[in-house]
Amino acid sequence: MSSNPPEATASAIPLRPAKVAAESSTTSRPHPKPVIPTPKLRFECKDLTHPGALVFFQTTNPATVLSDAVTVVLQTLYILFEGKAAIPPTRSITLILRSMPGVAYTTGIDLDDDHKEIHFSLDYIAGIKNTSASPQRQRQEIEGVIVHEMVHCWQWNAFGTAPGGLIEGIADFVRLRDALGPPHWKKEGGGDWDAGYQHTAYFLEWIDTRFGEGNVIRVNEALRDQRYNEKNFWRQLFGKSVQDLWSEYSRTFEADDSEEGVLVEKYTNDDGKSNVKSDAETEKRTPERAPSGFV
Repeated sequence: MSSNPPEATASAIPLRPAKVAAESSTTSRPHPKPVIPTPKLRFECKDLTHPGALVFFQTTNPATVLSDAVTVVLQTLYILFEGKAAIPPTRSITLILRSMPGVAYTTGIDLDDDHKEIHFSLDYIAGIKNTSASPQRQRQEIEGVIVHEMVHCWQWNAFGTAPGGLIEGIADFVRLRDALGPPHWKKEGGGDWDAGYQHTAYFLEWIDTRFGEGNVIRVNEALRDQRYNEKNFWRQLFGKSVQDLWSEYSRTFEADDSEEGVLVEKYTNDDGKSNVKSDAETEKRTPERAPSGFV
């Protein structure tokens, strides 16, 4: 048989004065810890006797490189505080080493696109050693390729309507930010802004400097819930068209011939007019395309 609850009595603790309460509202509080998704990470090597497999296992720990790549990508593309980031629901990532043309590509499995596969060429890995690269350089190249492909597991793509060059540029931007860019990468103006890869990555890096840290995060976020419309997309973010932004970026190379990045050569025509020629006109990266997914 239940008894009546005891009668409530006034608290012995005095109420905090309103002024003190107002002051306390401005007191800084510790930031919540970053929330990083933990997908299932898997690994397959189709041929343990392949020379590329030997290079990989001599330089790389699969568990570490995959886990680190997830962390790098999410910390670069998202603000990882509770309730703040809308991150794609990737549930598993499988790194598959196999003999194939090209370098690498990423795809979702047919039954469920939340499960991703990164296919990485053993032939390409073997070729890194053949360039007389040091073990450290071999490891950095392997890590760089995996970070690039890991971006494709987590980035937004405007429901498949974003330019391929922007998608690949964001991937190489993350690789660049993680100090994993190979020695042959060069900043270069001219050409198309969405040529992709490091060409677009350096443009995005400039945007992050020109408009403030975190603006590539905004670009990725803007690709989350709308189809890509080039006329409106960049103006909504930066108040300018992407062509205006690209022109402004390209002019930074003309301002100082000795600026770090692409070499700029001035020459004079027979009519005495001065022109500018860059080594990008004679040397361009032509990436190998994979049969499906993102490269």
